[in-house]
Amino acid sequence: MNQTQTSNLSISIAETLHVGRPNIGSYQRFLSLVEDIFERRWFSNNGKLVNELEFLLSEYLEVKHCILVCNGTMGLQLATKALELTGEVIVPAFTFIATVHALQWMGLKPIFVDVDPLTHTLDPDKIISLINENTSGIIGVHLWGNPCATEKIESIAKIYDLKVIYDAAHAFSCRHQTKMIGNFGDCEVFSFHATKFFQTFEGGAITTNNDQLAQKIRLMKNFGFQGLDNVIELGINGKMTEIQAAMGLACFESLEEIVKINRRNYEYYRQHLEEITGIRFFNYDKIAQTNFQYIIAVVDAKTAGLTRDELVQILQDCNIRARRYFYPGCHRSAPYRTLYPEQITNLPNTDFLCERVMVLPTGQSVSVRDIDVICQIIKQSLQN
Repeated sequence: MNQTQTSNLSISIAETLHVGRPNIGSYQRFLSLVEDIFERRWFSNNGKLVNELEFLLSEYLEVKHCILVCNGTMGLQLATKALELTGEVIVPAFTFIATVHALQWMGLKPIFVDVDPLTHTLDPDKIISLINENTSGIIGVHLWGNPCATEKIESIAKIYDLKVIYDAAHAFSCRHQTKMIGNFGDCEVFSFHATKFFQTFEGGAITTNNDQLAQKIRLMKNFGFQGLDNVIELGINGKMTEIQAAMGLACFESLEEIVKINRRNYEYYRQHLEEITGIRFFNYDKIAQTNFQYIIAVVDAKTAGLTRDELVQILQDCNIRARRYFYPGCHRSAPYRTLYPEQITNLPNTDFLCERVMVLPTGQSVSVRDIDVICQIIKQSLQN
């Protein structure tokens, strides 16, 4: 497809919006909450709205404790510190770099494990060979909202006395069998970044059913203070602000609407592109509860005629925010490719996906009309 053709196809989108923008809740609800914040002049430090949102989310996720934090990365760092992880932690390299950075930042060594080529999540059958006397924990990632094989992971962890954390950044409002995500492992960590299904501008949460762990994390996220001036724990500033909580409360009211839009978009993409040679969509469980937040396509250059990178570039040239995930993989990114070169060649499934996975725009800002144009560009690009 030449530049003139792509420009003609994208004109209806380019004049109005860049496809792929954050979900938002009720603007009026948000403004009313902001007015309340200014009237009370309580902007941080465990305010009214943070407490309200924590209670709301713990009920929604059906979990005993939901601890709001300033962002998901801080949530991971607090979780690893509270669980007293040391030495080595097993983690997939097919994840956003923040998952691994959180470990390295805390002085822990990430031991990369390969993923299942169908589920894209940590392959539990590859864990045992990586465990040694220095291993203290496992971090699983519920990628695309698709739950990890929690039963296998946690049975292995029990045998070897390892802690288990799940990075649930993609999985808010998702369910695994009968349980909501948020109830697995020792704790789970959510991201509420602006790009996520549920967002608070920046932000995140740690969920757990362990009373002692929850109490410890609450102390640690507020400098270790118990009460006004009594420090009893090594802590840091990991608190969520009231303005972040206001956005969360406004967005929470729109969750069902956003899921319906995401599902409609997912099904519409599949309907129009599933028969295209060289593109295979990630399959969500039709029965399980999921948020459908990620439209994942695996591009096979041999049969498609274009590489994933070439197709993404065409879409980006048309103001369509298609992305390649998680290229080139954490194991091949700085500083890990230099720190742990011995791990680079051990992840064939991860390398396969890193070269082929493409994420297409969805969410409230993406209409069926937008998807028609996106699909038309993809079809004509591959045909030419």
